[in-house]
Amino acid sequence: MNAGDRVRVDRADQRYEGVLLPSSTDDHLVVKLDGGYNVGIDRDAASVDVLESDVYDVESAQDEEASSEIEFDDDLPTVSLISTGGTIASTVDYRTGAVTAQFDAEDVLRAVPDLAGMANYRGRVVANILSENMTPDVWQDLASAIRDEIEAGADGVVVMHGTDTMQFTASAMAFMLDTPVPIVFTGSQRSADRPSSDNVMNAVSAVEAAKSDCAEVLVCMHETEADDRCALHRGTRVRKNHTSRRDAFETVGAKPLGVVDYDTDGESAVSFRREYESRGEAELALHDDLATDVELVKFTPGMDPGLLEAAAEGSDGLVIEGTGLGHVNTDWISVIEDLDIPVVMTSQCLEGRVCDRVYDTGRDLLDAGVVEGEDMLPGTAKVKLMWALANSDDAADTMATPLAGEIQQRSTPWL
Repeated sequence: MNAGDRVRVDRADQRYEGVLLPSSTDDHLVVKLDGGYNVGIDRDAASVDVLESDVYDVESAQDEEASSEIEFDDDLPTVSLISTGGTIASTVDYRTGAVTAQFDAEDVLRAVPDLAGMANYRGRVVANILSENMTPDVWQDLASAIRDEIEAGADGVVVMHGTDTMQFTASAMAFMLDTPVPIVFTGSQRSADRPSSDNVMNAVSAVEAAKSDCAEVLVCMHETEADDRCALHRGTRVRKNHTSRRDAFETVGAKPLGVVDYDTDGESAVSFRREYESRGEAELALHDDLATDVELVKFTPGMDPGLLEAAAEGSDGLVIEGTGLGHVNTDWISVIEDLDIPVVMTSQCLEGRVCDRVYDTGRDLLDAGVVEGEDMLPGTAKVKLMWALANSDDAADTMATPLAGEIQQRSTPWL
């Protein structure tokens, strides 16, 4: 049997049928199942029957992919594709049968051929990391790369990013960059090797958004479980609210800023529901200084105030995720009062805003110097405080001032 043969593999009481892929070891078989998944099977414990030879020519497929080229069309806009890692541009490596995230513009077009003809593309890698390994220094590298791409003539930027911390990075870009063109984050909840992958629709919709008139930092992900529409969330108002659903991302406190109605025939349409910063209005500028020693602490009942002191030690600032209107146990108030750093209060509630003027605890917190975080998401508040401490003379005043849509004017029912 050879790679590319269609095989049936029996192991214990399990039967697998699919195309045999090359394996990185002699001890294991790798089979691509009809549903799109790969399975690895211990060769010694398996019985294999070849059903059909040379169903798939692996070597030729690799040669064809390696020779692909990108043609530029002067009539199309230029979109810069920047990768930080994640699975959206991943493809199957036929040497190992694994999903890999090797990346350049040609890799993306091979993984998502639907992008061809929508724009001219440039590909750039800033990082190739799992999103939980994202750090502020990578944010700074990314912001600088986006600035360089726009200066070089990009009409829009699509950032491909792992979904778990995408909301933090999108917030960081919203504060660090004044942009005259759209900056659109997208990712994939399910890898390209799965039949339910969302990578194609998310990528196509993100490019459509990058060609639009909305010159803001956006997050573009499925709005529903179906392959019909992507939501465009403002980068400072979005939250990942589900671990695995394709429509995991939601705008908190409002409907998404816009949508992309997806059409497999290439006629996807972008529309917006609220006011936005228009293309060309802002002058490109980079403000990438960050005070990186800022902590986010979630208050829970019975929590030792000593944990707050430990978090504040050596920190430049502190964000607290308090209860309800922005409260903590009264034992915390004296500790907060003794801290010589800015302390911003946010809420664990998903809707509404902090108001520390209603109850005695809140008033005491204000007297202790706490800054109300309005209706900012706790993660956004942390990123903003990192930025405010490095870029303003009065961090408390900056935290109370809307800069990138992170603070809404009113908290009202919107459904």
